[in-house]
Amino acid sequence: MRSVRRCSRTGCGNPAVATLTYAYADSTAVVGPLATYSEPHSYDLCEEHALRLTAPRGWEVVRHQGEFRAPEPTVDDLTALAEAVREAGRTPAIEVPEVPAGTIRRGHLRVLPDPNED
Repeated sequence: MRSVRRCSRTGCGNPAVATLTYAYADSTAVVGPLATYSEPHSYDLCEEHALRLTAPRGWEVVRHQGEFRAPEPTVDDLTALAEAVREAGRTPAIEVPEVPAGTIRRGHLRVLPDPNED
């Protein structure tokens, strides 16, 4: 299931709408629409940070022209969410061990008879 991705900038909790990738060989920072999957060497940005991004001297910023939009949930996302809810709702079968004769079972504790009472 895909959860809402957040902006990678420290202290920003806004939803991500763009992906920043660096092309080090070309000294270029590329800001484009949000990638389908989060990659380890790319950064998710909110609209504000995607539009305000600047690059170091000597670098070029290539920016997507147009609006950045949050991705719409797909049928696959909704199906995955429903499956996750079903899975979380399932309770595992608990096997209750047999209680030896002469013991009383209360919850997960057992009361054993005093061996000295006979």
